[in-house]
Amino acid sequence: MIIKPRTRGFICTTAHPEGCARQVQQQVEYVRAQPEIKGPTKVLVIGASAGYGLASRITAAFGAGASTVGVYRQSISKENRTASAGWYNSAAFEKLAEEAGLQSFSVTGDAFSNETKQRTIELIQQELGQVDLVVYSVASGRRIHPVTGETFSSVLKPLDSTYTNKTVNFHTGEVSMVSIDPATEEEIAGTVTVMGGEDWQMWIDELQQAGVLADHAVTIAYSYMGSEITQPVYREGTIGRAKDHLEETAHHINKQLASRGGRAYVAVTKALVTQSSSAIPVVPLYISALYKVMKQKDLHEGCIEQAYRLFSEHLYTADGTKVDSKGRIRIDDWELRPDVQEEVTRLWAELSSDNINELSDLSSYRREFFQLFGFEIEDIDYDADIDPNVTIPHLR
Repeated sequence: MIIKPRTRGFICTTAHPEGCARQVQQQVEYVRAQPEIKGPTKVLVIGASAGYGLASRITAAFGAGASTVGVYRQSISKENRTASAGWYNSAAFEKLAEEAGLQSFSVTGDAFSNETKQRTIELIQQELGQVDLVVYSVASGRRIHPVTGETFSSVLKPLDSTYTNKTVNFHTGEVSMVSIDPATEEEIAGTVTVMGGEDWQMWIDELQQAGVLADHAVTIAYSYMGSEITQPVYREGTIGRAKDHLEETAHHINKQLASRGGRAYVAVTKALVTQSSSAIPVVPLYISALYKVMKQKDLHEGCIEQAYRLFSEHLYTADGTKVDSKGRIRIDDWELRPDVQEEVTRLWAELSSDNINELSDLSSYRREFFQLFGFEIEDIDYDADIDPNVTIPHLR
């Protein structure tokens, strides 16, 4: 079939297998060009098919030579529908890992479910014995609780009052004002249940009880703080409550693993184009302005650069892991530099539909959004007839 992008709001409903494979190849090439990391040897990545999860898996495998297990949702092609970008990303990773002589295995299913956890543990027992790094990178709008069976949903809302600010339709470049009503207590609780640390804790408990966590194992989850512009709808909103819970969970897991030399961290990352960030009002416009400033200052990083810096300069260093006063690893440090934020704030005050392309890097935002799904990548023939059916060799 000939595969073209089809969008519905902040969602692209199609993905291009060759484009996704090229994106993965480029990330692998970046890591291979960097100094080798003396890091993990056997790694579990929960939420491994895109974004920081995929970048972490690539960095562990091609930067440290680690064997990896990736957990992600199954989304194969059906009839006239393509598979998900995450499926194509994972297939490309598996192929490149196999060519490099690296062990890699995939477990597909709902990461929140007990059944997926058990299948993952059985795979580790059979193939790796134990893992010494667990990366938790699950982003979802919904969770079926494995104990109660109840379905919870997450929302992107402020807490105490209506929040009004600029936003952009990144497809059209139209800048407008958006108002978001505050969340109810039920919505706050639901968001914490979906996006907080409970499932991360459940994974660690199950892995530890099964004896598949190695001595001195490290586990890490990803978070985001944001600037003063985005904080009311993000860190000071419902997602912020969930991230607070995630950080509390990190402290609990850190104590839990300490007797065997283990460690647990939350890594606070920079703002990047992801399907999740595209769904948050205000954030796409902020990222567009941020990209312009950080590129001008030669500070811009994508997921793979961030993941490599996390591994090489924080998690696996001779001097120990540097953390902030709350025990968090901060790789959002360049984003939050005062000179960067001062310039972003200045641009923000002036941004409008008339000057959006002059004062921001909206074109890169739009391009990176489509690249998440394998589109708008150089040297890919998007008019070619291509088979959307792609298999993953080491799938469990």
